[in-house]
Amino acid sequence: MRLMKQLLIVFCIGLLPVLTSAQPAVQYAEVEPNRFDYGKMWTLEYAPLDYFEQTYGFRPDKAWLENVRMSSLRFSSFCSASFVSAQGLVMTNHHCSRGEVGKVMKEGEDFDKTGFYATTAEEERRVSGLYVKQLARIADVSKTVESYTKQAKTDEEIPMWRDSAMQVLVSEYQVKEDWKDLEIEPVVYYSGGRYSLYGYKRYDDVRLVLIPELQLGYFGGDPDNFTFPRYNLDCTFWRVYDDGKPLDTENFHFKFNAEGAKEGEVVFVVGNPGSTERYRTMAQLEFDRDYRYNSQLKWMEDRVSLMEKKYEIAPSHDLQEDIFGMANGVKAINGIVEGMHDPQLMGKKATMEKLVKSKSKAVASGNDYWQQLADAYEPLKGNIAEINLLGPGANNGSTIQVAHQMYNYLQSLGEKEPEEEDKLALQEQIQAAAQGMGSDFEVNYLETVLSELQQFAGPDDTYVQELLDGRTPEVAAKEMLEETVFNKPEKLKKLLSGKAKKLQKSKDPVIKFAQLAIPKFYDAVAIFRSSGPHRQELSKKIANEIYQIYGLDIPPDATFTLRIADGVVKGYDYNGTTAPYKTTFFGLYDRYYSHEMKFPWSLPEKWLNPPIDLLKAPFNFVSTNDIIGGNSGSPIINKKGEVVGLVFDGNIESLPGNFIYDERVNRSVSVHAGGMAAALKYIYKADRILKELGVE
Repeated sequence: MRLMKQLLIVFCIGLLPVLTSAQPAVQYAEVEPNRFDYGKMWTLEYAPLDYFEQTYGFRPDKAWLENVRMSSLRFSSFCSASFVSAQGLVMTNHHCSRGEVGKVMKEGEDFDKTGFYATTAEEERRVSGLYVKQLARIADVSKTVESYTKQAKTDEEIPMWRDSAMQVLVSEYQVKEDWKDLEIEPVVYYSGGRYSLYGYKRYDDVRLVLIPELQLGYFGGDPDNFTFPRYNLDCTFWRVYDDGKPLDTENFHFKFNAEGAKEGEVVFVVGNPGSTERYRTMAQLEFDRDYRYNSQLKWMEDRVSLMEKKYEIAPSHDLQEDIFGMANGVKAINGIVEGMHDPQLMGKKATMEKLVKSKSKAVASGNDYWQQLADAYEPLKGNIAEINLLGPGANNGSTIQVAHQMYNYLQSLGEKEPEEEDKLALQEQIQAAAQGMGSDFEVNYLETVLSELQQFAGPDDTYVQELLDGRTPEVAAKEMLEETVFNKPEKLKKLLSGKAKKLQKSKDPVIKFAQLAIPKFYDAVAIFRSSGPHRQELSKKIANEIYQIYGLDIPPDATFTLRIADGVVKGYDYNGTTAPYKTTFFGLYDRYYSHEMKFPWSLPEKWLNPPIDLLKAPFNFVSTNDIIGGNSGSPIINKKGEVVGLVFDGNIESLPGNFIYDERVNRSVSVHAGGMAAALKYIYKADRILKELGVE
């Protein structure tokens, strides 16, 4: 999964480019859909207890579910975690933590190379700004909200009444005795089928206890990402403090079972999956496949390449994290797109949509929301390339940022003359941003943007040909930056102080770029946004139609709220062979020597010459649990409520899980509890933590 901070990638359709060339038709198979196509990310308040009992002979009681809820955590705004001792010890992933630990490294320290272990409580290091949230209260307020929405006279008024109801309820609950110290979050499931209030207890004193070296936490790097068999010690231990003392979690934590999970065992993942799109219609999925993702992948691949070039010259921890995140996103979206070309998976979606429409009361009454939504997507297909390719973000380079500022400046001059103070402020902003245009990489950035525009802009977008003027993107970028005065501070200052008409008629290539390209960006944004509310409302109506038919038998889409996903520890067939359910540390060293001890399969010195007991220990394992980005750091527990593993990834076959769950090959990849215990014992000599976990 390794979708750090929600992939560091914007999946919002409104920010993605378009492939304008015709796409080959995909023939879908006639495949029977099933209940679990929508996944198994069950909410705690609507946990399917009858299904658990019928399937596994296990019916969790109220105490079990409450301990699950109180022991589980949100780790900041992007991962999951859990309490695993009575003294506030928290377990989550290495990849969720490594972006935070840089804040507490002292001069000369490099935890990526050496890792960190606090041998005493006094050595545990607090990370400023880091927090965890515990879901302390849940209230189902569906009936109250529904009573409000009944007052709406039209469908358009429903959102207003719904929002008003939730605001009133939040205010009421904030003064309740057992809610008043909590952060209250209104939650909408099934696009209005159910409503809840979640009350979170926030802890802001979080201290680092142990983090492995990067070479163990991300062993195999991007090549091994989303694969199995796997060999990653992707774990970190933290501790929550309250009033300067370790938090007392005697009454709510998961006991650590160093025996870990066994093949065929029933297990549950408890965490906060970030976002799924399993209620999207066929028209939306086909739009995603043929327009949304194609040029997005190209854009991301190009940015990885640009960042890697920069890293070779000026390596940094933050840049390395950005590369990891973007490369992870490339692999993730590739997997989604492959799934969208799978006639079996898409066939199941198509058949399910036909089935739902045949039972839909809206369709029966003449309101085909599905067709209305398909119609709403048509105008978008040729109008969103510029939104991504011409956005003012840093990953598009300084020239694009300056072009945006210059366009806005020219617009201000063309209207009512701005006050002199405001005018000078705008000029200073442009001059400050233009300093980045002198970097060695700026030609590469501009060449990349021009190349992407040439490839993905539509045939009617003649501004691209006008910008290139018969040149290749490489030559055009080089000449534009050689000819412009924007990377010459004194000449730029003189240019900006000129009269408006002179500026507007300037032949400077950056001004020309601003006048030709940036309006296209704003036009495209306007076209997309104009239909946004309508499309969102149709999507909600469709999701609600599905809920009216299937109710709580299927889970809602993931929304970074606490879920419990059932599954079984189980290997799977792949690549002409069978993946075992678990790996051992023997495999880690086999990868190390098979790859000639080279990065990203290299190992720190302390890991060399391992004892035989470490080699034999289980390391990673797979299970059929349903996960997505945001589940990183989720505990995987057994029927006793004991931690048997730590989720950190999914296999490559699980990536279509963004839009459909396929239990045949969809696997969660976790660190085995026995593997964590072995590493703590034999490598880190972390006796203090082992004792706290109850491991001998």
